[in-house]
Amino acid sequence: MTLPMRLTAVTLDCADPEALAAFYQRATGFELHPASDRDFAGLTREDGFFIGFQRVDDYRAPGWPGRSVPQQAHFDFAVDDIAEAEAVLLELGATAPEHQPGGARWRVLLDPAGHPFCLARK
Repeated sequence: MTLPMRLTAVTLDCADPEALAAFYQRATGFELHPASDRDFAGLTREDGFFIGFQRVDDYRAPGWPGRSVPQQAHFDFAVDDIAEAEAVLLELGATAPEHQPGGARWRVLLDPAGHPFCLARK
């Protein structure tokens, strides 16, 4: 049996919700949710999809690619030009880990809170 479910939101744990929301807002162009505050911030896409960022005391960033602190989840973004998108995201505060398992097919970056995310060609 398949339920008629539609994914409407994803929420990430972090130490600074406002800062992480600002990073992803600049990266995606999503709108900052008006109810965002110190403990929970959110971004909304025009179709209603929501990305939330919630403050967690003693937050520990994922240890990617190691598993000492599992990555738990990650985003995949489709871009026209991987190298160009990577350069922009690095300027916005992302970092590029040495381990890159995707070769030329995709690129792994880490957001300012340490969550891995991937860039792949559209």
